[in-house]
Amino acid sequence: MSASISPDGRPATKRLLDLNQVSAAPPMPSAKEVARTMPSARELKDRLFTAINSHDLYDVLDCYAPNAVYVSPAGIAEGREQIAWTYEDLCKVFPDICYTAWYKAPCEDPAFTEYTMTGTHMGPLLLPDGRVAAPTGRRITVRGSCACAVENGKIITDRDYYDQLELYSQLGIRLEPPPAP
Repeated sequence: MSASISPDGRPATKRLLDLNQVSAAPPMPSAKEVARTMPSARELKDRLFTAINSHDLYDVLDCYAPNAVYVSPAGIAEGREQIAWTYEDLCKVFPDICYTAWYKAPCEDPAFTEYTMTGTHMGPLLLPDGRVAAPTGRRITVRGSCACAVENGKIITDRDYYDQLELYSQLGIRLEPPPAP
């Protein structure tokens, strides 16, 4: 039996892997196939409502991209840290907060949802003029709508619209006009 010689003249070593028997790598998935494996805006918004209702702030944040933007009548939160503060504060002000979707527009991205937000005012509420409203123990039922867009399986923009005046009137809070100049 003669030894095999490699092209450079050295004795050839036995290969552990026969390259002729290796199947070709599977083809890369198409953009449509990748999109099907990532959650849609609709699925993420539904998951977000579930996380808010169970007060699971980790799951809430997991719905958002690191650089996401959340816009609401209370202000703008940019990035997960600010978004975390927004939802943490919401759960302190209304510890039994619950979002109930009653209409979901038949589209995937962006997701449009109309909802009812209910809860009991049990924590201090920051008002637009900088004052803080003490807990009233009153129940709220506020209608709202929201739209969110997704990129790479995470929410990148989330816009939430509700009537602050409706919320404040249910809590018995009166907004004062700004002082005259």
